[in-house]
Amino acid sequence: MTTPERRSVREDTSWVLAPLLELPHVVHAAVISGDGLIEGRSPGLEREAAEGVAAMLSALQGAARTTTAAFSGEPEVKLRQTVIESDLGWVFAIPAGQNTCLAVFAERDVNMGVVTHHMQVQVATLGEKAMSSPPRQGSSA
Repeated sequence: MTTPERRSVREDTSWVLAPLLELPHVVHAAVISGDGLIEGRSPGLEREAAEGVAAMLSALQGAARTTTAAFSGEPEVKLRQTVIESDLGWVFAIPAGQNTCLAVFAERDVNMGVVTHHMQVQVATLGEKAMSSPPRQGSSA
């Protein structure tokens, strides 16, 4: 008999990624907590790679926020989007609720506007589902 994998306190959010993965040129997507943990990932993204992405994006989001605050002189800056361009493609990361972000890796030919629009739609869906979910019973860590 196998023991089921223990989930974090938050429910697995992989379902929010499916519509994004249907977009042309989108390769991977993940939901990442602010402390660098994977809350959901695309099926083709290996666990070890996803954990590395989560750790680096958590650090990158913090660095982007601190850099923007330093440049603007506004310590309470809120990130709207972080974009990375490489010779292999694009990484988009947007806030997805309290202390969470949604990240997508896409090939170079992707329509950036379409991807970021659909990311915003999925973030709204994620928020609506969280608001309509009943409180957890007995969720001690």
